[in-house]
Amino acid sequence: MKSIAILTSGGDSPGMNAVIRSVVRTCIYNNIKIFGVKFGYDGLINGNIFEMNISSVADIIQKGGTILSSARSSCFLTEEGQKKALENIKKRNIEGLIVLGGDGSFKGANVISNYGIKTICIPCTIDNDMGYTDYTIGFLTSVNTVIDAISKLRDTSSSHGRANILEVMGRKCGDIALYSGVAGGAESIIIPEKDFDLEKICNKIISGRKRGKLHHIIVLTEGILSPYQLKKQIEEKTKIDTRVTVLGHIQRGGTPSSMDRIIASEMGNEAVKLLLLGKSNLALAYKNNEVEYVSIETAINCKKSFNEKLYEIIDELSI
Repeated sequence: MKSIAILTSGGDSPGMNAVIRSVVRTCIYNNIKIFGVKFGYDGLINGNIFEMNISSVADIIQKGGTILSSARSSCFLTEEGQKKALENIKKRNIEGLIVLGGDGSFKGANVISNYGIKTICIPCTIDNDMGYTDYTIGFLTSVNTVIDAISKLRDTSSSHGRANILEVMGRKCGDIALYSGVAGGAESIIIPEKDFDLEKICNKIISGRKRGKLHHIIVLTEGILSPYQLKKQIEEKTKIDTRVTVLGHIQRGGTPSSMDRIIASEMGNEAVKLLLLGKSNLALAYKNNEVEYVSIETAINCKKSFNEKLYEIIDELSI
């Protein structure tokens, strides 16, 4: 293999730049030409492809976001868009493609692979919603961002004797709320995998207030219900002032954690080596502290398992 391309697709996540750096430097070390694709699959379609060198990835391992930029491509969902992307790949004699992203990005990579281009996927999404891997790149950094927000909210909530609802990302996966809630010492966690009991939450708030506790942090995964509707219900039942903080895209940014950088560096290096061995249609995973791989189809179809044990200890630790 003489040339490889790399793209980032879907939502950005901290650690993407560390992967890009690892891929580019591994390619150069092995005398392989490396191309960067700007704005994901749209970049493949529009020919927004450029050759990278060692200076292209200088001073980026500590940066959030992606230097290649990212986008969601509706055009790539069409056969016409896919064939245009394939033309641009072949025009530059690109033999392998490394795709960074989540579930949707993997589906796009599977399409490219079915056209005969050797393709490797690396899981980069803050949601940690891919069941085939223990962690996706960016998740641990996002959890740290939420933990920092919880600590700051506890300070101000305690000063005014308030409850505070913190809405975090995750969509259909509650891992950000679960892990950050446990690590940050939140009193209540509301996630899509479990029905929540409003009466139980309110009783816990009242019970805490009676024994002199001046704060109550509730971490809520987005999309379950409006945090402002929840605030109104809590205030009606407890008569305690409740505030809402929607963390939003702050969770996507910032310097990646040491663990995200390490996993990113390992996966970027392994992706290039697998392509050199002629491997294709693979998704890298981080399992039991090691980088492994499965087929892209397996990665896409693997159901996410919920950490019941971690969830069950919340009640005991938040008394």
